[in-house]
Amino acid sequence: MKTIYDYSYSGLEELVLSRGWKKYRADQIFQWLYRKHATSFDQMTDLSKEMIAALKEQFCINPIQLVEKQVSRDGTVKFLFELGDGALVECVLMTYNYGRSLCVTSQIGCNMGCTFCASGLLKKQRDLTSGEMVAQVMTVQLELDKEEDRISHVVVMGTGEPFDNYDNVLNFCNTINHDKGLAIGARHITISTSGLIPSIDRFAAEHKQYNLAISLHAPTDELRSRIMPVNKAYPLGPLMACLRRYSVENNRRLTFEYILLQGVNDTNEMAVKLAALIRGMNAYVNLIPYNQVDENGYKSTDYKSAMRFYDVLMKQGVKATLRQEHGNDIDAACGQLRAKHERMRGQ
Repeated sequence: MKTIYDYSYSGLEELVLSRGWKKYRADQIFQWLYRKHATSFDQMTDLSKEMIAALKEQFCINPIQLVEKQVSRDGTVKFLFELGDGALVECVLMTYNYGRSLCVTSQIGCNMGCTFCASGLLKKQRDLTSGEMVAQVMTVQLELDKEEDRISHVVVMGTGEPFDNYDNVLNFCNTINHDKGLAIGARHITISTSGLIPSIDRFAAEHKQYNLAISLHAPTDELRSRIMPVNKAYPLGPLMACLRRYSVENNRRLTFEYILLQGVNDTNEMAVKLAALIRGMNAYVNLIPYNQVDENGYKSTDYKSAMRFYDVLMKQGVKATLRQEHGNDIDAACGQLRAKHERMRGQ
């Protein structure tokens, strides 16, 4: 059954008008879902019984069920959900000094094939609908309601390539950003991509205020193609030119995500090459400690080496941050918990 979460605010307006209902009914439904966090159509007491019956006949509200919840010593929480077709997806809630940030999954599996990533252990089966992404946010928000807390930031950086599911991801962002709903600020929403140039150009032309993060992870074509096959289709030269177009068009700061892999991309030489690649751009580098995945064989860079890499970037005139580690005592890497459950299913 289709989830009502699939409808944006404007989509709900079209839906109620198509049924011959007054346009303001869309506003009521939307606020029941995202302001009052209704989990049943029966809770929508300002709708008629006939309207509620019609909605219940065609839609569900939440299309996912919680399968497992892991809580790290540092407060990071990993959620594993089962969708209506039995597929498994994950999201991760992280706590920062600025609020609670949720990392959301956009696809079941991933075809990008990054050699260090647990997401690619299972190939893409399908895209998630925008409603299935919204459901991840709403289910976690219901958990936070018990603590009188809220999700303040969302990153579309879980399993999958968000720009390979462009329309659903943008619809999802528009829904959680809407000021009559969750009202998560546009600049508190980040979309990550491994570098799909046509989608980045499309995104640039739409002038959205959502943050754009680029999963870079290597400063040379040789290394990036080895660990990120997408680089063979969209090499660094054309990618960087595309990102400069984006920056000029939108006057927005870019984030370059750079997972530090011991002995692979964490040397001083790599730091100098990375600085040369992005120097002069309105951008900064987010250095990320690696959550080790047994199947991939990579090791995480130690803190001293990570700080050395950070210092080289800063001395080269490139702003950088070193992200704190999250959930290294649980299956925190994207796709890790799902892959474990899929293996158990196959036994």
